[in-house]
Amino acid sequence: MTDLSTPKVGTPLPRRRVLQAAGIGGAAMVAAACGARPPRTSSSTSGEEIPAKTQPDQSATDKQLNFSNWVSYIDEDDDGNRPTLDLFMEQSGISVDYREDINDNAEFDAKVRPQLEAGQDIDRDIVVLTDWKAAEWIRKGYAQKFDRAWVPNARNLLPALQGVPFDPERDQSLPWQSGYAGLGFNEVLLKELTGKSEIRTVSELWDPALKGRITMLSEMRDSVGLVMLEQGNDPADFTEDDFNAAIAELQKQIDSGQIRQVSGNDYIAAMETGDVVAAIAWSGDVAALDVPDYTYNFVIPESGGMLWTDNMMVPAMARHKNNAERLMDWYYDPQIAAELAAWVQYICPVAGAREAMEKIDPSLVDNPLIFPTEEDLVNVHIFKALSSSEQVKYDQAFQSLIGN
Repeated sequence: MTDLSTPKVGTPLPRRRVLQAAGIGGAAMVAAACGARPPRTSSSTSGEEIPAKTQPDQSATDKQLNFSNWVSYIDEDDDGNRPTLDLFMEQSGISVDYREDINDNAEFDAKVRPQLEAGQDIDRDIVVLTDWKAAEWIRKGYAQKFDRAWVPNARNLLPALQGVPFDPERDQSLPWQSGYAGLGFNEVLLKELTGKSEIRTVSELWDPALKGRITMLSEMRDSVGLVMLEQGNDPADFTEDDFNAAIAELQKQIDSGQIRQVSGNDYIAAMETGDVVAAIAWSGDVAALDVPDYTYNFVIPESGGMLWTDNMMVPAMARHKNNAERLMDWYYDPQIAAELAAWVQYICPVAGAREAMEKIDPSLVDNPLIFPTEEDLVNVHIFKALSSSEQVKYDQAFQSLIGN
């Protein structure tokens, strides 16, 4: 359990500015991630769960673990240190090889799938995957059950994130952060090109003045979901025609050159250079941007945004399960969770973190990107659960769209 007698890790970095919150709000159906009501999850729904293959745990004699996560998804100071992770290593004696090697779910899955299918160790003890992919891993036996006795702080998981259909006991997945897919933009360049200082609809991305300066996410549920909402359709309850209409719109914008790139986290670099002016983006990514002479903003589109949760998981055949359990427990201490949230500015899944934030940075206590209210969340949606056949069909259509 985390030693609360230790000094707090540090104050949030100045470059993690609080975004204008005017765009966070509206009307909808799911209040996952803030405890308002149970979430619907974007999992795949068919198939019996297969038990994960394991091997003897080496944690007692090998004090290390390998942790794969997304880019810019952990606190980091100006010297490149990771304060909360460094303190964990200092207090636990466990060395962590932290890898920012997840760019999108499908890409990472494709990289490690051959080993998983062969029942081999993928040389990772924790990976962070979005709900729908986490559900698939659990169903296919790619994720081990962890011992909740070693993760006592898991009791701090927000009620709305407990008991999810794909992991009812929450013993194979534990949320890292939740967040929004919406619209991110460079206010300065947007004003220069269009005369507007903000955009609030997906259709504004198709302004000819922005041709070749737009990117979209390679996460199907986020990009297609936002276009569905713009077209008046519900990502939580749609038909094949609705899906095809969204694909057709995106195809049109790609073919015309309006969209310059389909990407995972790597769109951030293009926004920093100014090559990209606006994007279908993730909330915390935009919050991270800080470039001299540029101002960035993130909004939930007027038609609605997408809500997701990323989860820590222990892969099948991982060699350091207990070390992984101890790290999960560490990040569910409210003080550590608040330190992390102050930097990444995604929705924190840990009860008590908001109170801890009062001491760390009071200015962030009411930041809706971290601690959204019911009102904040009423205009965000979760992509519906797909059957295995739907997953294959829709994924093939999307991969064809983006040229894979």
